[in-house]
Amino acid sequence: MKKLISLFLMLICIFGLVGCGGNVSNVEIIDYSSEIYTDAEIESAIDVTLDYFKKEFEGCTLTEITYLGDEELSGYQEFADRNDAEDVIVLVSTFDVDDSGGDGSLNPNSTYRNWKWILVRTDGGKWVHVDHGY
Repeated sequence: MKKLISLFLMLICIFGLVGCGGNVSNVEIIDYSSEIYTDAEIESAIDVTLDYFKKEFEGCTLTEITYLGDEELSGYQEFADRNDAEDVIVLVSTFDVDDSGGDGSLNPNSTYRNWKWILVRTDGGKWVHVDHGY
């Protein structure tokens, strides 16, 4: 019975009867380096961002994501300060929008490049998405 229910829900998603969120199935993680964060810390931030994209960017396909770089972080410290956090990390991505325009706020049939994802954390805890955009 569980298999039948799972199959039914999958078919609903495939045929678009309900939104299934953004597509991250083929996202390419572009190489990065950091002297501030470990690979595991950056990968954790990427995972949080992928989860957010899947939930909130229906009709969009994430194609690339990477860490913005250590040298760029100082310009984003205000996000940590505003959120009573210690650390900030910024990722940058490229994604495609289908003809629906996502949630209606994006340009249909377009590609967004250099889209930033800003995450913060405290005491080495879990990254939290706090903002995104250009």
